[in-house]
Amino acid sequence: MATDLVPEVVPPAAESPRPAATRKRTRRTHNLWRYRWLYLMLVPGLAYFALFKYLPMYGLTIAFKDYVPFLGYSGSEWVGLKHFQELFTGPDFGRLLFNTLLLALLTILFVFPAPIVVALMLNELRINVLKRSVQSLVYIPHFLSWTIVASLTYLLFSVDFGVIANWIHGIVGGQKTDYVAQADWFRPLIVLQLLWKQTGWGTIIYLAALAGVDSQLYEAARVDGAGRWRQFWHITLPAIRPTIVVMAILTSGNLLDSGFEQIWLMTTSLNRDVADVFDTFVYYIGITQGSFSYATAVGLFKGIVGVLLIFGSNFLAKRLGQRGLF
Repeated sequence: MATDLVPEVVPPAAESPRPAATRKRTRRTHNLWRYRWLYLMLVPGLAYFALFKYLPMYGLTIAFKDYVPFLGYSGSEWVGLKHFQELFTGPDFGRLLFNTLLLALLTILFVFPAPIVVALMLNELRINVLKRSVQSLVYIPHFLSWTIVASLTYLLFSVDFGVIANWIHGIVGGQKTDYVAQADWFRPLIVLQLLWKQTGWGTIIYLAALAGVDSQLYEAARVDGAGRWRQFWHITLPAIRPTIVVMAILTSGNLLDSGFEQIWLMTTSLNRDVADVFDTFVYYIGITQGSFSYATAVGLFKGIVGVLLIFGSNFLAKRLGQRGLF
């Protein structure tokens, strides 16, 4: 038969597929080589964090030792949780915690919402020249050091030559008030400084979030008859809600971080009872009195609380239906 003359075609043996792990390794190597220049740009940042952020963490071991500089880290005596017990049972802990938390609460109530409000107001401006001018004016204070801010505060509120202090005295009358030295005015001045210096910088973040809102959403809302308030409530606020959540999580991590430089420059002998916070206490104990181990224990306590607050606020944000930070 004719079919007997046709040679039988034997199909080639199928190659065994490579293991999934091998394919994944090959793909990873290919991506590393493909984006090699981007990874190379990461090296300076990684080196910075390794040398100046993670390597110094070895010094935290002195929080559990009676550190003596001449003996070094390894030669100092191990005392365990002795310094933490002294911190929690000492007479200063309650006052420091109250002052720090009260400043943090005032910051959350007044300073945190300020950039959001300013960004929303600037977003409603339709005159570009006026909008850019206001943006530039509110950005400038961020680039001034706290030394300049404290000096301006003394020039404005000092009892002797303060411009605003004399203006208030001319209206109210009576005995002059030394706003800079009195303990009752310490926290309001700190909040005013934070508002003036940091509001503009935080506004940049929220304006960037607002810039990403699709303009067609506003056009569709106007077609449906929505006014400015409806557009603000149903489009603008939801657009920046993820940014607000992320900034709130980051702010919670700095709850016990009141800022050493600002508090230190505004502290006097008359307002020290309300001005002492953990940051300044670390300086007093660690630098001026040489209690390095005790000061390190205070700083480590503050850092651990900050980490716990970040994880806790991130967990709470996710439970409330937000994206969170990680």
